[in-house]
Amino acid sequence: MQCDIDHSHHLSTRQYARLVDEWVTAIGLKREDYGTHSLRRTKAAMIYRATGNLRAIQMLLGHTKIENTVRYLGVDIEDALEIAEHTEI
Repeated sequence: MQCDIDHSHHLSTRQYARLVDEWVTAIGLKREDYGTHSLRRTKAAMIYRATGNLRAIQMLLGHTKIENTVRYLGVDIEDALEIAEHTEI
C-alpha cells in the first residue's frame, strides 16, 4: 500500500480521518467500526492496561480531571482492585 503524504505539512483532522478510512478499507475491515476516536481510545486503554498509570493516561489525553479519564477508559472497581493486588509497596 502506497501513501502519498506531504511530510512537510501537518495533517488536518479531516486528512487524518481519510487516511484511517483508507487504511481500514485496505486491510479489509469495515470503515464504520474504526475511526480516529476509537483508535485514540484503544491506544489509551492499551497503555493503561500495560502500566495501570491513570495519571499518565490523563496527561496523554489532555484531560484536566482524572474522573474524565476514568470514565473515558471505563475503569471500574475490579480494575482498580486488580492493579492494587499487583502493586507492591
